Amino acid sequence: MSIIHALLRWTLGVFAPGTGRRRAATRSAAPAPAPAPVHLPEGRGTRVVRLPAPRSPYGLPEPLDGASTVPVRPYVLAAERAHRERECEQARQTRRRLTLVLAADFGIDLDRHVIGAERVA
Repeated sequence: MSIIHALLRWTLGVFAPGTGRRRAATRSAAPAPAPAPVHLPEGRGTRVVRLPAPRSPYGLPEPLDGASTVPVRPYVLAAERAHRERECEQARQTRRRLTLVLAADFGIDLDRHVIGAERVA
């Protein structure tokens, strides 16, 4: 083996990631530490407390009442309400612009709520 091949093999051995065989061998050789024993006090007043059996919230015996739950999240309703308000405001602004253009260019006044508008137009 040439010196170039030896240097390349050494460089790869130092900088390249390994296969993990050596670490796995050292890990399996050392036994896992045993858990510490738990000593419970013995006496007449001690009793074993059992946890309730785990149950799924989807398997309830009674069906859910659809009238008591909210079918749509409140933030969805708020977003829709804000969108409708924006649309109404845009429609009002468009009507104001149309009124202004018709009054300025053609002398047609669409605002009947102004006092004396019928006499002028």
